[in-house]
Amino acid sequence: MLLGGSVPQISLYIDEPTLKKIETAAKLEETSLSQWVRSRLVTSLDTSWPEGYLALFGSLKDSNLQRPAQPKASQDAKRLKL
Repeated sequence: MLLGGSVPQISLYIDEPTLKKIETAAKLEETSLSQWVRSRLVTSLDTSWPEGYLALFGSLKDSNLQRPAQPKASQDAKRLKL
């Protein structure tokens, strides 16, 4: 728990070309550098699926989409036994 309602801060060491890209992206989205980076970190760490994602399975009805024939296991490449 944080005391006094303070927000944790971190420092990043980043190369100049990457910083320029971040600055440009934040400016285009009309947000601060901190908010832009925070948003990207939160999104990249989110492990949940978007709402309605699982409902998409089986929703595409197209007879042209078929699984190709699968080779027999005996035709598979030899594996190194560990």
